[in-house]
Amino acid sequence: MRITGAVLEETGRARPYARSRPITVCELELGDPGPTEVLVAIEAAGVCHSDLSVVDGNRPRPLPMLLGHEAAGTVVSTGERVADLVPGQRVVMSFLPRCEECDACARDGQLPCSAGSATNNAGELLHHSGHLSRGGSRVRHHLGVSGFASHAIVDRASVVPVGSDVPPEIAALFGCAVLTGGGAVLNVARPGPLDTVMVVGLGGVGMATLLTAKAVGVEHVIGVDRMPEKLAAARELGATATYTPDELRDNGVRARYVIESAGHPSALESAYAATEPGGITITVGLPAPAATMTLPPLSLTAEARTLGSYLGSAVPARDIPRYERMWREGRLPVEKLISARIELADINEAMDLLADGRAVRQVIIFDRK
Repeated sequence: MRITGAVLEETGRARPYARSRPITVCELELGDPGPTEVLVAIEAAGVCHSDLSVVDGNRPRPLPMLLGHEAAGTVVSTGERVADLVPGQRVVMSFLPRCEECDACARDGQLPCSAGSATNNAGELLHHSGHLSRGGSRVRHHLGVSGFASHAIVDRASVVPVGSDVPPEIAALFGCAVLTGGGAVLNVARPGPLDTVMVVGLGGVGMATLLTAKAVGVEHVIGVDRMPEKLAAARELGATATYTPDELRDNGVRARYVIESAGHPSALESAYAATEPGGITITVGLPAPAATMTLPPLSLTAEARTLGSYLGSAVPARDIPRYERMWREGRLPVEKLISARIELADINEAMDLLADGRAVRQVIIFDRK
């Protein structure tokens, strides 16, 4: 079938992307789903730093690639080995499929699936298939999803069903921003009501971290960011205090659990410095592969711990229903993360806003009327 999608043609083009146009919205050919795969009509897709990191070259990927990894839609058809999904059912995409057979999958979310990581890096679906082409030439899948398109084929392991009453733009955010930021709270920090949680970096993932900490009853949540408007937004979402990195350092503010979501070495250094002795620094941000940072080694003797949390150490099939339930109960107002609803044609401009730090979560809405 023919679909419309946003294809990254080249990485590292000069900013602004609105002028250099690294992403082309065009028609492509999409094949039929394989035995374990699902054809989905995309309804909404979030624009995330993990997309931007491919555009700016920080995350090298094979090109051309149809971008988008945070999405939701409805099932159109399934392969013969998919028996638990039906047409019309709403599903959330998860950008790291789990084969449930490797040693990493046996670690309860602590490690990313080995097979899923390998096929993601190759621009393929979980079982090494590829269904995208343009003019007879192959186009790669992004993180097993390629959600910046009217339709996508994904492996069954890459989707989690949700209720049909969950709005698509909210369902989409369950798949990355909430799964990652919320997981750092629920799966790694596991704070008590009287603990203090600090969030360094208040993009979509950081704000989801803050919302989840408040949802589980943490009284004291601190937001840290360089952008005054994001600090104001964090206070509206329930942060009890907010600081710029300089204010954080100058005031000597510390917390037991400090979650870094900016994906920059300086942010992780700030997070580590703000962690109480005996506390835990948790990083969910994805810095450039060659990035380095400096830590005072003597501080490690004070039982300080630093933990990585890829995708919030999540098991999507277990965790997404938890977030759906919290949203239904009114404890997790995911809709407050959406800073703009845009069209697919706006994707280059959306990348500029993201790179400038002026967006929390822009969501592409696909008109299905």
